[in-house]
Amino acid sequence: MSKFSAQVSLLFIVVALVCAFVPVFSVDEGEVKTLWDTCLVKITPKCALNIIAVVFGNGTLSDLCCSDLVKEGKLCHDTLIKYIADRPSLIAHETEYLKMRDEVWNHCVSISKTL
Repeated sequence: MSKFSAQVSLLFIVVALVCAFVPVFSVDEGEVKTLWDTCLVKITPKCALNIIAVVFGNGTLSDLCCSDLVKEGKLCHDTLIKYIADRPSLIAHETEYLKMRDEVWNHCVSISKTL
């Protein structure tokens, strides 16, 4: 039950972050919004949540999600994680999140080579 509550909480946080980002991007950064929209269609919502849980929490990442992440591309991965990490409530730990972002990417690239 606790795991389910944590997943629901994480989903709520992700939805809130997305809702907060979209208006900002559409007003000030049209190109970033286009990239955001382009990137989000390349990965399943479940995998996106798993990746966010790994970078910003203590989640685990499946090989299937690693494959989706590599197909999404490094630019998309870097951009999306950077914009989440740039939020005022997370900025104090941004360096840690960006390091974890890179670790997740490198792990997924190595996994995808073996599949």
